[in-house]
Amino acid sequence: MLIEFVTTPQFNFLQTFAEVLKVPVVDNQLHIPDNIGEGFVRRVDIYHDFRLLIHRYKLNQELILKRTGSKDPASIISVMFYNNEEPVTLVANDQEQLNFSRFNDKAIQIASNNLDSVITFPAHSEIYYTVVGISTTRLQSILGITEPNPLIDAIINPKESFLFYESMGTDTQSALKQITAPQTNNALAVFYYRLKAEAMLYDVFSKLNNRQTEKHNTVNKADVEKLFLIRKSILDDLAQPPNLPNLARSSGLSETKMKVLFRQVFGDSVYNYYQTARMEEAAYLLRFKQFSVSEAGYQLGFSNLSHFTRLFERHHQQKPKKFASGG
Repeated sequence: MLIEFVTTPQFNFLQTFAEVLKVPVVDNQLHIPDNIGEGFVRRVDIYHDFRLLIHRYKLNQELILKRTGSKDPASIISVMFYNNEEPVTLVANDQEQLNFSRFNDKAIQIASNNLDSVITFPAHSEIYYTVVGISTTRLQSILGITEPNPLIDAIINPKESFLFYESMGTDTQSALKQITAPQTNNALAVFYYRLKAEAMLYDVFSKLNNRQTEKHNTVNKADVEKLFLIRKSILDDLAQPPNLPNLARSSGLSETKMKVLFRQVFGDSVYNYYQTARMEEAAYLLRFKQFSVSEAGYQLGFSNLSHFTRLFERHHQQKPKKFASGG
């Protein structure tokens, strides 16, 4: 199932989705029909310029939401929180859609509204996905930062394209699930949603605020495509450390620009990003695929299992054998 739309201030996603599913919108909520799956999409208006669109469902078929970027000024900022196996991706053209992998199945993304995006929700997966739409004025008031760093300034005073990606902490993962709980007959429902949304915003902006940077570099659609190709190349073979000159050459970026933009968008260096992904994949292989420690280590390119054990423990605060047993 494919839904395409353009990000304009007047666009009502809930109504569009309801028309596609042929279901009514009642009290700003639609229910997924039984022949498609189960769950709901709910809109919550906290203020006129601060709203939530909460997705919580499990579908019998794949759902693709394709957004075409708008040329209108970005007076409303969208912050996307998602926890599913095939979350949001950005694309620069119609030829290729670059999906996030398992490593990034719990994530936060902030992108300017002139960048296209494709959101792929796989069938038979538990989907928790919330979009916080908030005006730049309201966001500035909530953050209360008198001297924002260049990254946050690029968001709250948008003059150029921006894209930021952050991991999701356990508190925000919990809030993302809690925000889907029904608030029927709760006189304080809006207050509840506001607290949860602000806590989630705190998570991502505290991370952005802690990033060490001297300036924000504009990211255009072509750069986005190249960055996700680089990221895909890194994640396609976690047994091989990234070769920076080769990555830069294959993407058409200079090595310096590649390193600067990659760190700006993903919040870490290419190599550190690779190592984190490697250790997340190791955790997946051990816990969910029942690989032995040696099998997981060799799968990920480690010839020295002692080194693998030390690195795993540094990332997960547990030795791999204990982690695999659920201890």
